[in-house]
Amino acid sequence: MSEPASNIRINGQRLWDSLMDMAKIGPGVRGGNNRQTLTDSDKEGRELFARWCDEQGLTMGVDSMGNMFARREGTDPDALPVMVGSHLDTQPTGGKYDGVLGVLGGLEVIRTLNDLGIKTKHPIEVVNWTNEEGTRFAPAMVASGVFAGVHTQEWAYDRTDAEGKKLGDELARIGFKGDEPVGKRKLHAFFELHIEQGPILEDEGIDIGVVTHGQGLKWIQITLTGKESHTGSTPMPKRINAGLGMARVTELVNKIALEHGPHGVGAIGHLELYPNSRNIIPGKTVFTVDFRHPDKANLEEMEAKLRKGAKEIADEIGLGLEIEQTGGFDPVTFDDGCVTAIRSAAEELGYSHRNIVSGAGHDACWINRVAPTAMVMCPCVDGLSHNEDEEITKEWATAGADVLFHAVVETAGIVE
Repeated sequence: MSEPASNIRINGQRLWDSLMDMAKIGPGVRGGNNRQTLTDSDKEGRELFARWCDEQGLTMGVDSMGNMFARREGTDPDALPVMVGSHLDTQPTGGKYDGVLGVLGGLEVIRTLNDLGIKTKHPIEVVNWTNEEGTRFAPAMVASGVFAGVHTQEWAYDRTDAEGKKLGDELARIGFKGDEPVGKRKLHAFFELHIEQGPILEDEGIDIGVVTHGQGLKWIQITLTGKESHTGSTPMPKRINAGLGMARVTELVNKIALEHGPHGVGAIGHLELYPNSRNIIPGKTVFTVDFRHPDKANLEEMEAKLRKGAKEIADEIGLGLEIEQTGGFDPVTFDDGCVTAIRSAAEELGYSHRNIVSGAGHDACWINRVAPTAMVMCPCVDGLSHNEDEEITKEWATAGADVLFHAVVETAGIVE
């Protein structure tokens, strides 16, 4: 076996054309996409992907969570596959590249191998994971989580959307509830190409992010209970203002994140205020703190500081306080061998690169639990993602897919 020659490149224009063709399905209102999981648009996107895979002679398998595996056989019938992919579902106001680049970049790996007639020892499978975004059916990364044994299939099937529809029912409705038991497929390694979703690579003029770690996450829900009263006639010293408590906790969250920089981040993204009337002092607030850090000890310390500080704030104002963790996962350290394959590919191809920590959750974070895994990242304009204005260049996409090709094919092993 040998490694791919350094002069081999993917077809960047073909990859870009495929991205644009997929973007026509589930268009957004201003140039992005609304192709939420298990909708009719998701079904259409899946069918287009399946058609492209069939054109390349791949065999398609679909498991009971709707995960799609397009397989190119290797020369060794006993060798486990090298998987490559991401997700095709989007946010309600999502961009054209988040997730999709990883799936179609994986398909471009196959197309390039076929163009050149290259055989690999290990099979290569291009994967589309179901419901990575978690927008319609929370939480995120559901199907890869079931594949990795983090969630049960029964629990996943019972997730409901805003209309009360169940994930399992919608999976069957669009025709992608496969017969293959989820998690049955074993794999040799997994690679995921993704846009950075942050500004570091673009700001530094770097072509490739070699993802060494994924941030751990804690979602902590806080409920503050005060006393509703008239905003005009209640003296200031008599107020038990739950809104004031939330404001002070918001400032505390920001302070804690800054103290744990540069990798620590935190914000309050979801909040509810009751009774939400312009002339009533809030009697109750419910809000969720999102803390992230690539080091577990730091993440635990951030939560501890939040709990201590929130209690002090509540006691000072006279508020009732409830705190519970509603979601999260531990930090991820990606496989040294896979990370080295990505870094070596970038160096061999002459692309500038740097180590980077993923600030977002990805399917690779769960798959890392069951197989050697790593991620490649390319820049995105202004670091903007989960937004219809999300943008990358054809050159960035091409560089990321070039590195992906070499890392995947080196791991799969070329047969002379």
